[in-house]
Amino acid sequence: MKTNFNRRRFIKTGAIIGAGLTFIPPILKGGNSSWSGNPVRLGGPVPGNFTDPAEWMKAVKSLGYSAAYCPVQPGASGELIKSFRAEAKKSNILIAEVGAWNNTLDPNDSARKDAVEKNIAALKLADEIGASCCVNISGARGEIWDGPYSGNYSKETFDMIVETVRYIIDQVKPVNSFYSLEPMPYMLPDSPDSYLELIRAVDRKQFAVHLDPVNMISSPQRYFNNAAFLKECFTKLGPYIKSIHAKDIIILPELTVHLEERRPGSGTLDYSVFLQEASKLRDIPFMLEHLETQNDYKLAADYVREMGKKAGVLFPE
Repeated sequence: MKTNFNRRRFIKTGAIIGAGLTFIPPILKGGNSSWSGNPVRLGGPVPGNFTDPAEWMKAVKSLGYSAAYCPVQPGASGELIKSFRAEAKKSNILIAEVGAWNNTLDPNDSARKDAVEKNIAALKLADEIGASCCVNISGARGEIWDGPYSGNYSKETFDMIVETVRYIIDQVKPVNSFYSLEPMPYMLPDSPDSYLELIRAVDRKQFAVHLDPVNMISSPQRYFNNAAFLKECFTKLGPYIKSIHAKDIIILPELTVHLEERRPGSGTLDYSVFLQEASKLRDIPFMLEHLETQNDYKLAADYVREMGKKAGVLFPE
């Protein structure tokens, strides 16, 4: 879906990247005494290109977020990175993630090498700015960087993913941040179990989980039993999760199987379960994405906060 505030456009226009902080919130909204989980760090895109950390923070706060995509890109000066990191820490804003969004499995050797180098640069930025994680997809064995190909599931591809992730982490040796792969419906990882298999194979402390459960709901069975699937995701992957994408999904009566990503509140994902499971973790960004307008983001944020209130989940500001 092409959108005005699409995550993968944001990385090109200067608005996506992130940092993690330990935080005990002074102000909480929503919720009731029936749930004793941690507050959930809601965030989303903040439109604009920022060189002044104070102006960026003003924009973040105006949206009521406690997490945000970072406003600088790889190649920014060390001084600028340091100033944004300091502003985020001072204002209790968690910068969520540095997005790489390219194909580190590109069949073209030159293009693949370039993609890997960009992931290294993104992870370096994540570590310097204190981001929760650097995130990419594993990649595709074809011309479309995020496309469905039979080769995406070969043993050779699994081994390539493992070696590529190791190489990126070993080149950077991050201390403050983690490298992660966003799950996708037609490439690895595509389930909690396949993610765990990658974690074991990569065998690097700084390899972590970026959770996007909607991307893994690729069958009617998972769709109609999404509450149980959400619980499975958090039960199996919880200790490794560093960032979460919050979307929704709907199944349409079109053959063969037609599933569509939607704005939170416009689908059937069980947000009560989603938020309660997320609140079992501490300081994990819960990030809105892929919406067309800031009004859509407001509607999504309002829905998430309302569902959180009903579920007894708190949101810091």
